[in-house]
This record gives sequence, structure tokens and C-alpha cells, in this order.
Amino acid sequence: MKINIINTILTIKSNAQVSVSGDDINTLEWHDNNPTNITNQQILTKQSELQKLEDVYENRRKDYGTVVSQLDEIYHNGLDSWKTRIANIKQKYPKGN
Repeated sequence: MKINIINTILTIKSNAQVSVSGDDINTLEWHDNNPTNITNQQILTKQSELQKLEDVYENRRKDYGTVVSQLDEIYHNGLDSWKTRIANIKQKYPKGN
């Protein structure tokens, strides 16, 4: 999933009042006059951080499989086997710092 500009801004300031056209940062319109002076560079930096984390989570979700397949795996191979596989996936796709 692509992290959009508005969600990024709301991560920085949860009550920001802003709109954007077509997810183009150059079209930002602050309805609250941007009282904390959030810069475009701050937004782009935060968006990049959030996107990297979202990519990690997306890769993990793909490798985990569905809940049904995970439960089937636990039933057939045991909980410890499942835990090992999940730990390997988390190691393969670390969150970073």
C-alpha cells in the first residue's frame, strides 16, 4: 500500500487541517495555516520512513500466509514449528530503527 501525503501529515500532527490534490505535495492547502510549520521536506522524509515500514509489513503478510493456512500449519506441524517460521520471516524483513 502506498502511504499518501495526507496520512503522512496526520502522522506528524494528528489534528492538521489540510487538503491536497492528486497526492501532489505542491498542491497542499493548509486550512489551519500550518501552525507548527511542517515543511514539505519533513513530510517527504516521514513519508519515506512510513513507506519503508509499510513495505516490511506487506512482505511479512505475504510470507505469513492466511490465518487459515497458519492454523493448518500449527495443527499439522506444531506451534514451535510455526513460531520458528514466523521468526525467520521477521528476520528476513526487519523493521529497522
